[in-house]
Amino acid sequence: MKIGGFYEHQIPRPWNRDSEHRLFKDALDQVELADRLGFDYVWATEHHFLEEYAHSSAPEIFLAACSQRTKNIRLGHGIVQLPPLINHPARVAERIATLDLVSDGRCDFGTGEGAAEIELGGFNIDQAEKRAMWLEGLRVVTRMLVEEPFAGHEGKYLTAPVRNVVPKPLQRPHPPMWLACSRRETILLAAKLGLGALTFSFVSPDEARQWVNDYYTTLENECEPAGYAVNPNIAIACPFLCDRDENKARAMAAEHQGFFLYGLGHYAFFGNHEPGKTNIWENYKNKPENFALPEGRTADCVGTPQQIGAMLREFEDAGIDQVIFLSQAGRMPHEMLMSSIELFGREALPEVKERDIIRTKEKAALKNRIIEKAMARKRPPEVPNWGPTVIKAAGHH
Repeated sequence: MKIGGFYEHQIPRPWNRDSEHRLFKDALDQVELADRLGFDYVWATEHHFLEEYAHSSAPEIFLAACSQRTKNIRLGHGIVQLPPLINHPARVAERIATLDLVSDGRCDFGTGEGAAEIELGGFNIDQAEKRAMWLEGLRVVTRMLVEEPFAGHEGKYLTAPVRNVVPKPLQRPHPPMWLACSRRETILLAAKLGLGALTFSFVSPDEARQWVNDYYTTLENECEPAGYAVNPNIAIACPFLCDRDENKARAMAAEHQGFFLYGLGHYAFFGNHEPGKTNIWENYKNKPENFALPEGRTADCVGTPQQIGAMLREFEDAGIDQVIFLSQAGRMPHEMLMSSIELFGREALPEVKERDIIRTKEKAALKNRIIEKAMARKRPPEVPNWGPTVIKAAGHH
């Protein structure tokens, strides 16, 4: 089982002119340490307009910086929002390919449709249309990463002419592709399309076991790949904080990672937000007991190295391929995050990595069989019959 870290770049109010600068520089230090200790992945998501909750609006730039501070850790762009009104597929293909090149082939390409109205509404996207927009964008961008030249597309939400989209990624045919999932429906959709399932709901190992079974069964029997390769992987997000003092770790996680849940609820369910003015952190501090991580929660990786190691073993036994640690949240001190990564990396991670070598070999035959069956179902793309394309230069005036 692989281990990853996850960044939304949260920064509660109040902040000053240097707050965001310091946030990103601290995160780069954390990723560099995680790479040195053997973490497998760092994930950075794309969100827009979500003050306090996510200042990660250009994750490809953060990940490119990570690529120059690290040697081995994989760089998960998780996720790119694919509705064409947010990101034109050509710009996505160009950025993903460039990130893959500058990182020596360490990019993973997570995709999603966006969720919060404040975000989608900022780009004039109708909630009812976002899934269809994402799927059309996904099919176009995978072709742009592979076809030389891209043969054009004419669809409901996007028309794109014949062009050769450059550069091409180092990984061929393209980097591993994932879909952000929050419930069983989207996990099954990921399987049907041959995408890795990036699940961002906190679940127990027992719940995870059912998700794994559903995902791999659907992948083997129903998958028609959206891309030109299949990525049979299921990852789950999990609150993480490691300290020799369990009570200290739990108290810190409850306060700061509780803000993660509150901020999510504010933007997705119950909040009334006035851009530039609403103070989410202050509202949270007035009623944190409603959103703190439950005491004694059975599905987190918060506690001592031994406790976290035991929880990870349960997720391994459930068949999970990767656990993504959520730690940077609220006002969690940088020093606490660094010590947490260090302690876990030195005392618990080595055993996880030893078992992963064995499990990867054991799972290889299963994954190869699934990939072979799925790729046999892939249908050729629908390409407009526009005839030869010759583009005449307009000249300079």
